[in-house]
Parts: sequence; C-alpha cells; structure tokens
Amino acid sequence: MDSLKNKVAVVFAASGEISGAVARSFAKHGAKVYLSARNLEAVENLAQVINSNGGHSEAALVDALNETEVDQYLQKIVDNNGRLDAVFNGIGLSICAAAAGIPTIDVPFEQFLQPMQTITGSQFLTSRLAAKYMIQSGSEGTILTLSAALSRTKLPCMSGITAACAAIEGITRVMAAEFGKQGVKVICLNSAALIETKKMKEVKGNFAKKMGIPQDQMEAFYTRNDLLKSGPTLQQVGEVAAFLVSDNGVTFNSHVVDVDCGKQDVI
Repeated sequence: MDSLKNKVAVVFAASGEISGAVARSFAKHGAKVYLSARNLEAVENLAQVINSNGGHSEAALVDALNETEVDQYLQKIVDNNGRLDAVFNGIGLSICAAAAGIPTIDVPFEQFLQPMQTITGSQFLTSRLAAKYMIQSGSEGTILTLSAALSRTKLPCMSGITAACAAIEGITRVMAAEFGKQGVKVICLNSAALIETKKMKEVKGNFAKKMGIPQDQMEAFYTRNDLLKSGPTLQQVGEVAAFLVSDNGVTFNSHVVDVDCGKQDVI
C-alpha cells in the first residue's frame, strides 16, 4: 500500500466525487496530497477524512480556471517539497451548464462552447503549468486528465460535452509528445458513467422524466452495454489513477485509459 510513498500529488477540483476518490487513493498508497477547489469547506472536510485515516493531505482554495492562482499554488508546493509527482484535475459542469439533453439545433452557441471553455480549458491550464514545474524540478511526474466515454460513443443531444471530452483526449496526446523527453507522462482517464454519483442520479432523473419512463428503466439504458455484470465504482477509478501515477504505471503515456469494465458501444 506504499506505491506512492514520498510522492507529492495535487488534485484540482477536489470537491467533486471523482476527484475525491482519486485523492483518497493517492493518500492510501502513501502520497502527500494537496487538495484544492473553489469550495474550501468541501476540500477541508475531505482532508480531514484522509488525515483521520492515516493519510497526509492539505486543503486550499484554488480556482482551477484562474491561471495566477494555479501557478502560485503549484510553485508553493514545489518550493515546499522540491518536487511534483502527480497532478489530477477532475473539473466538471452541471447538467444544465453542459447543455446535456438539449438537441444540437437548439443549443445556443455560447452554451455549446461552455464545456470546452470550462472543462477542456481547465485541463489545459493545470496540465501545462504542472508540466512546467515538473520539468523545472526534474520530478518526471505524471499528469492525469479526465474525459468520459462520450468522446467515442454516439449519443444524441450531448454536443458540447462530447466535443469537450474528445478535445481533452486530443490535447493529452499532444502534451505527452511535448513533455515526454523531459520525463513527464500525460495520461487521460476515460470513465464510464458512474451510477453511484450524484450527477448521474440527477442525469437519470432528468432524462427519465423527459422520456416518461421509470428511473430504473433509465438506469438499465446506461448499463445495457456493460460486458460484465456491473460497471466501475468511484473507488475503482481512484485505484486506477493511483496505479497510473505510480512507478508501475510507467508503460502508460499518451494513452486514453478506459475505466469502464468493458463496454460494447465504446470503440
């Protein structure tokens, strides 16, 4: 359980459920974890949970879309530790902001761009700044980005968020090509719909209402293409992330790693 011992990890947007799972796994495997989000209370609560379980974490108020805040935050961490080994950004959007469920011909242009500006933009910002400090400090660390199976499935009424997910995977490959010679890996976690999360429960409820079907039937829609009896859990996503940033994950670089337990509709 010490595969990340002595490693310094940063988790942005750590108030989210996926980021929280990743942070807990990083800490469980021995990393010193720096948590940040715009919701300071949420990350302080997460830090308290991690520390009470024997981990080491610190919480801070950082907007992952504010370049100055992110830059100063990472610089402080490197100044205090001399290194930066892992960075994960789990930023997301509400269903309404992502225009989920709205037909493409009805989505206002500005709303279509919002997932690209917020989600892809933040991934770009935190990744390139993390790479700068990893290269300067000679850390040879790992940057984990996050997308979703939407990038390669064919679901209607999801234009903005689908485009953003595909873009994240594209910049992951570009950054891996640029930063690799300095020993910095860039990998994208591509998660299937996590049925246990609050966001998916909201999505199921909204879509079931629009379609006039029971919520359990809506859940069956999301799990119909599972190759196994069940899909991934938050904890499993966190464990995959911890493996990828460990020394044992060195063979993964530029890859889009599917965390979905196998799906018939993902190419």
